[in-house]
Amino acid sequence: MTSTDIAAEIHEYIVATFLDGEDCEDLTHDYDLIANGVIDSLGLVRMVSHIGRLYELPVDDLDFGPADFRSIATITAFIGANSRALAA
Repeated sequence: MTSTDIAAEIHEYIVATFLDGEDCEDLTHDYDLIANGVIDSLGLVRMVSHIGRLYELPVDDLDFGPADFRSIATITAFIGANSRALAA
């Protein structure tokens, strides 16, 4: 799966899960999801769970924080970096 595919899937997940029925025109890949209130602490838990399940990442064993989930770009980078680390 390419980073473009991952970013598209994350975008779709965010729209469906956190922005259902809302205007998501401003949701670019660098849009700050936390500062703009799209994802809160419970949302972070849901996002981590989704990523762990879908991308088969052992999230309990990974070092991460809110900064890794600040935008679609940072989430995509987090998934890519940890997927490569597991494959090596």
